Amino acid sequence: MKPIQIKIVFLAAVFTLAFSGCKKILEEQPRSIYTPGFFKTEKGVLGGITSQYAHLRFIYGQPYYYNTLETGTDEYTYGQSADANFRDMDLSGVGNVTPAGSRSDVLWGVAFSNINTASGIIENAAEVGTIPQPLISEARFFRAFDYFLLVQTFGGVPLDLGAGELKFNTAPSRKSVRNTVPEVYTKAIFPDLLQAINELPATPRVTGGVTKTAARLYLAKAYLTYAWWLQNPNNIPTYPASPRTDPDGHDAAWYFQKAYDIAVEAINNPGPFGLENTFYDLHVGGNDRNKEMVLYADHTEQSEFYNGSPLTGFQSEIGNDGRNSAVWMVNWNYTIIRSAPNPDGTGAAVSSVQREAVQGLGRPYIRMAPPVDVFTNTFAEKTLDSRYDGTFSTVYRGNWPKGGTPNATLYNANDMPVTPGQPILSFLEYDAQAVGLVYPTGASFPGKTSNAVGAGQMPGRADFVIAPSGISRIVFPGLWKMGVYRTGNVGLGEPNAPSTRPFKIGKFSELYFIAAEAAVKGATTAAGKTARDLINVVRARAGKWKFSNKDNAAYVADNSAAMIAATPLTIDVNYILAERSREYFGEGHRWFDLVRTQKWSELAGTYRISGAAYGNHTPATITRTIEPRHYLRPIPQGQIDGMELTADEKAAYQNPGY
Repeated sequence: MKPIQIKIVFLAAVFTLAFSGCKKILEEQPRSIYTPGFFKTEKGVLGGITSQYAHLRFIYGQPYYYNTLETGTDEYTYGQSADANFRDMDLSGVGNVTPAGSRSDVLWGVAFSNINTASGIIENAAEVGTIPQPLISEARFFRAFDYFLLVQTFGGVPLDLGAGELKFNTAPSRKSVRNTVPEVYTKAIFPDLLQAINELPATPRVTGGVTKTAARLYLAKAYLTYAWWLQNPNNIPTYPASPRTDPDGHDAAWYFQKAYDIAVEAINNPGPFGLENTFYDLHVGGNDRNKEMVLYADHTEQSEFYNGSPLTGFQSEIGNDGRNSAVWMVNWNYTIIRSAPNPDGTGAAVSSVQREAVQGLGRPYIRMAPPVDVFTNTFAEKTLDSRYDGTFSTVYRGNWPKGGTPNATLYNANDMPVTPGQPILSFLEYDAQAVGLVYPTGASFPGKTSNAVGAGQMPGRADFVIAPSGISRIVFPGLWKMGVYRTGNVGLGEPNAPSTRPFKIGKFSELYFIAAEAAVKGATTAAGKTARDLINVVRARAGKWKFSNKDNAAYVADNSAAMIAATPLTIDVNYILAERSREYFGEGHRWFDLVRTQKWSELAGTYRISGAAYGNHTPATITRTIEPRHYLRPIPQGQIDGMELTADEKAAYQNPGY
């Protein structure tokens, strides 16, 4: 394969944990190149372990890769400002997924480089002789983690990077042979994670460090995914071509049972992990490193070096520093909203909602938009269930004085006065609430300078409004749960710098979903842990409120009993997938969920959304062409071009249909 360089730039990660009053920090020291010789020293091995955590930032928060996990699913389509990076992934006739254009290339390059580093750690640590075994198993965890991402995305991938299977490669190699899917799971993923479970600590050695719980989470998830692969209910082809049989002689039922057992074992032995009290607690800025977070790509606003990307200024969405800018892609340009200075709705229009570095606002890019069905189907229940309010920004409030406009009062919908902090534009929760709603034919009502985004008016309301059925490719609720968070903002703060929040990767809550899905697929369950029991643990938490983002005020309610009562007595895979979307919406899980269960075409084959012009609120039904070949992403063209193979060998290396 093309050279896997052992070149690791130590970028931003800091993990802290108090032990007996002493702060434990995962130190990062700049080193431009790892040489094989340096890798045989204690400092080299420890630095390599640190780099395992740093590499997560080049995958999670990278906007183009994030797009490959969401666009084209039932959670997101392309937005008004989408370029080919985003349109291609929608599979709706506006682009094509190709080896040259597929942004899954982000994963390919980062993962293989890190896998080689992990193999170097595992091989050299024994020779150094002073590295504790649990630290070596951190590298085992990440090698398995990366291979799991790769095999789900591309199918079978090479275990030999030039020096032998799972060996540390120190010389450039331009040859490559892909292993089969069963080989990747049974030779790499399962053994590494099983050993990691045995050797990792129950409590992380540093904040954010991997643990037995992390290894159990990903082993259970890998067992679940492999069980589906073996079962193959819709006859989706695999590549490289391989019988859907397990080399160890186990069937799908065995692996579903193992997924259930390992997930339940993790639930029963949580260590320091557990569910946060409310969905709001889980996602509110400032509480990112909470007890539910099993794995995340870390960032910090305390230091540009440890953040891994700039803290100030107008930055681009991508860079070579592992910046977290994915959430920009799913944000609409609310700064276009206008209010009028005069009581009759005229005068020089004022941008009444300024771009600000707060969780409900942030920087707009309009590359991805949620379809109407998200709000009418997935989040159909918005009163008892706190997850809608804890997922989206649905009310945009005036903040114009922070941008330098001195007016104490502006005039908005129905020429009614608004003051700073009041709603300027709101997304209604239900279409039934839209009594008397009237939209303008364009961006604003005739003769008015307010609005400018085609929102409607309702009698007696000063805020412009949009009903769920009127959501479009250009105006839609933002993703509050992943919004920016900065302390010490002066004025509007730094809304144009990348997010300094950790990117959530693995949560303790997912163990309940994995076990429930395995139970639905036939796993024998333990007392009190049927599929319904497990799902209801998460649903009960979803019924607990402590704050209303919509009202921007404390709101305490416990709807747990009603949420549990509303759960069907018998749940199926589709119900679990709907619950997973409510719980993990927009977090980069959805494409993997739909591919694993082979429900992609069934659940995301069509969607509804209005057009890309302000004032367009007539949803069209869009059909996607999701073919069996799309269940694997193409091998990146750069990989194909870089190998010394014949044309026929290169063609055979590529996934079919690409």
